Amino acid sequence: MNYEDKKIVGIIASNVEPSVALNVIGHLAISIGKYSDKEIMGKPIITDKSGVNHLGISQFPFIITKVKAGKLKNAIDIAKNNPNLLVADYPKDMLDTRTDDELVTSISSKENDKLEYLGAIIYGDTKDVNEITGKFQLWRID
Repeated sequence: MNYEDKKIVGIIASNVEPSVALNVIGHLAISIGKYSDKEIMGKPIITDKSGVNHLGISQFPFIITKVKAGKLKNAIDIAKNNPNLLVADYPKDMLDTRTDDELVTSISSKENDKLEYLGAIIYGDTKDVNEITGKFQLWRID
């Protein structure tokens, strides 16, 4: 598999503070890593010259972008309609609840169009991911 065959794009709503954005990406990265196929990872363990082991990382590019909340919601909806893409999303409910049970109750009591998203990660074939996220601005702290 070639480095450029697949792509991982994190998307943060442009109104999210940097400290929250880092939390959002951290949670979403764990989710994508857990539920992705095995090919997402490069070499599992990399041993340095001293014999110390280091966990490997994704073998594909992972970039972070930002968009307005409406575009984020639209990107999530489009990505979820593509069966070849893996999508982890982060509704605001994840910040507003403390436990997993509270989160499940909060999200399951709302229609999808009533959820406010703070971020998402999309993983899949580069072509499919680029069709959705290709024009998004790279995330940076201004």
